[in-house]
Amino acid sequence: VPDVGEQDGFRDDPRSQGGRLWKYPEADSGEGCWLETRELAEYEKLSDQVKISEEALRADGFGETPFYHCLVAEILSAPGEPQGPCVVGYGLYYFSYSTWKGRNIYLEDIYVKPEYRGQGIGSKIIKKVAEVALDKGCSQLRLAVLDWNKRAMDLYKALGAQDLTEAEGWHCFRFEGEAMRELAGK
Repeated sequence: VPDVGEQDGFRDDPRSQGGRLWKYPEADSGEGCWLETRELAEYEKLSDQVKISEEALRADGFGETPFYHCLVAEILSAPGEPQGPCVVGYGLYYFSYSTWKGRNIYLEDIYVKPEYRGQGIGSKIIKKVAEVALDKGCSQLRLAVLDWNKRAMDLYKALGAQDLTEAEGWHCFRFEGEAMRELAGK
């Protein structure tokens, strides 16, 4: 496991056997985050909804005023193996605000490659986002999950999350594209 690094480096092993979880963009390229984002869209059967370019994704997360933050889990290659570290998952989050609860953190994406699921990597990412939330004075960590992804729902519940659709009847809505332009009168 690499040395501890800076405070926000999160350089600890995501599955306790030769890997690390780090705050992007500590590495030399952003390719991992972009590729994983596309894999997540395919997994969710929503790849036709990906409209953002890699350049825009990079600019929005790592420009002067970032819109989001990203944690990346990678597995280190064994000593003597020629390939470098392998990105196996990520968590993309941003800060929001509740007039009832104050500061919040929203975990927009959490993804672990299929061959690495069940090893605790997703849990480690969620726990690290919770740690960031507490360090920033947030009172809640929020996320959404598709209704067919029972495995993810079971994990979130096992970690202590409350299903707001069941408990409070909340439904999520969005305005986008033409509907948003019409709403704004543009």
